[in-house]
Amino acid sequence: MRMRATVAAVSGALALSALAVPAAQADAEPGALASSVTPFGADAFGATAAADEVVGDTVIDKVTVNGGKDVVVGTTNKKTFTISVTATDPSGIEDGYAFLWHGTDIDTDVDGAIVPDAETGTCTALNARSATCKVTVVADPNENIYSNVLAGKWKVFAGALGKDGDYVLKDAYKTHSVKRYSRLTVNASPEPVKKGKTITVTGALTRANWDTGKYAGYTNQSVKLQFKKKGSTTYTDVKTIKSGSAGALKTTVTATTDGTFRYVFAGTSTTPAVTSSGDFVDVQ
Repeated sequence: MRMRATVAAVSGALALSALAVPAAQADAEPGALASSVTPFGADAFGATAAADEVVGDTVIDKVTVNGGKDVVVGTTNKKTFTISVTATDPSGIEDGYAFLWHGTDIDTDVDGAIVPDAETGTCTALNARSATCKVTVVADPNENIYSNVLAGKWKVFAGALGKDGDYVLKDAYKTHSVKRYSRLTVNASPEPVKKGKTITVTGALTRANWDTGKYAGYTNQSVKLQFKKKGSTTYTDVKTIKSGSAGALKTTVTATTDGTFRYVFAGTSTTPAVTSSGDFVDVQ
């Protein structure tokens, strides 16, 4: 069946990915390497890859990746998550399969894949006709998350097999975000400070650089400074500033009352939202 052949082909493409990517470029933005990445042509997949395929009356009802949350990957730790495929067939569901792939066309242009070790998923029947099949996959910054060019939307391959042999295959059933882990710090000084004096609030917004395996500054990004008055449980916005060189943050405020400052970053299509810890200032 084409499902297993396609999975095997994409797995093979992943193994070859290191040959397709040139030497890492310092903190390259997603897409910066796109022109220099050699697409995997049809020969990389052989004659087994084809368009979406439906044989009989098997239907995929829903696909959920990582519980609906973005897949966020740092520089060293592996991220293990599940992909769930819920499908229906009058005879019942025998098997399900899913994986993530990155590129424009599964036949001609794939530059990344996150595939499970097992051939099929673990299926749990919902009733006589439907089942949810789960597969476990691993995003590894030392293996299949090899470059910043991979940050952003990935396509989800999904398939289901009915007990009567009918099946459905969807090369890109939906998309899902794979993002670069982000960090945010804050420091308000001096501490303590006299009322009416100036408080300087510094910090840094950084994110995983999959090219270098290190963290690097995320520049020119809007970051909110928030303040929580002592005794309160609620933060309020103070101002919005832009991250500078190496992701540096710096602004000033006037000391009025005891409280805690923090920075908040809303996130982008390639980098998740992040909130710093709080830094308390004693105003005398």
